[in-house]
Amino acid sequence: MKLTTRIQLSAMMFMQFFVWGAWYGQMSKYMPLHLVNADHTYATDKQVGSAYATFSIAMIVAPFFVGMLADRFFQAQKVLAVLNLLGAALLFGITKVSNPDIFYWAMLLYCLTFAPTIALTNSIAMRQMQNPEKEFPAVRVFATIAWIVVVNIVGLLGVGDSVMIFQISAVAAAFLGLSAFLLPATPPVSTGKIGFAQIIGKDAFVLFKDRSFLIFFISSLLISIPLSFYYAWANPFLTDSYKAAFPNGDPSSFKIENKMSLGQVSEVLFMLLLPFMYKRFGIKNILIFGLTAWILRFLFFGYGNALSGEWMLYAAILLHGICYDFFFVSGMIYTAAKAGEKIKVQAQGLISLATYGLGMFIGSELSGVVKQIYRKDGITQWLNVWLVPAGIAALSLVFLVLFFKDKKTANA
Repeated sequence: MKLTTRIQLSAMMFMQFFVWGAWYGQMSKYMPLHLVNADHTYATDKQVGSAYATFSIAMIVAPFFVGMLADRFFQAQKVLAVLNLLGAALLFGITKVSNPDIFYWAMLLYCLTFAPTIALTNSIAMRQMQNPEKEFPAVRVFATIAWIVVVNIVGLLGVGDSVMIFQISAVAAAFLGLSAFLLPATPPVSTGKIGFAQIIGKDAFVLFKDRSFLIFFISSLLISIPLSFYYAWANPFLTDSYKAAFPNGDPSSFKIENKMSLGQVSEVLFMLLLPFMYKRFGIKNILIFGLTAWILRFLFFGYGNALSGEWMLYAAILLHGICYDFFFVSGMIYTAAKAGEKIKVQAQGLISLATYGLGMFIGSELSGVVKQIYRKDGITQWLNVWLVPAGIAALSLVFLVLFFKDKKTANA
């Protein structure tokens, strides 16, 4: 791959996640402050959860868009450009919305333009590579770097609860949309018939005959529910913790987004360690490590505080690398090993539909309901909130430990 192509692809991946990171973790802090219902009440926790669920709805729809349109009729880089320009316009429109119900539909429309771009950027990058297994990680790492950069910008500016998170994202999306026209040509590759069955990964259903894969699949769906709790409520929780500890302090001085970016730093570090850990401990132990980290993370959140227990808050953030890499990334490796070349793509698509689609949809909606239940007189009982995803993670861990007995790929 030429150096200029590598730079273009790295920049594309950087901007893709810059757009996403600008608003995603901060939306739950923005909505209750700026969106007002017809009865003059601010956006409820349930409405916040539903807003996050729009992303999962879009992730379920995205494979159909990419598989039936983008892969068959249009050059991928042009589709990426158009979707980002549409997304930029929708993001600008979102900055003018003040009603939570209208905001929900606006976010759903935006996510329907954004979700397909995740698969498109991966496809564009890999299609330009002769050896994606070796070349793709060096390009993909710029996505994580982008998230770290934009979250720190938001934190340093102190705008995590302001409309600027969407304004930053809109400008970045417009830039990516225009620059995408200059990316290397990536023509459509699908020429045969493709339908609903292929897109949902029907051929990969054969993997369910394997007991271990079925157990892994169910565990993946279960742990995606706590993942949604983290994405939706970690930022507001940390903000509340520091407000409680420093009631006279300026909330913008707490730099919550900067603290949370340590999770992505951890993700990069553990991503580098994963191949060695995978070889040393095998897939089952790696998955157990990941699920255990999820439980510890939520217990640290529940029992930590911004004073004597501040170390627990930092530990919960830094566990992100183990939580995400040791379960979700190692799960991708395991899925690829079980599926083989013939159905590898469909198997990965099936897992994505189950986790980022169905699992996170349930988690987003449930997180809003749980948060609302444990909010009394304007104060959230955070310990009770975090014990719910901790319990779901524990259920997933017990289920995996008891029934997952895959020895064939244990030391793959």
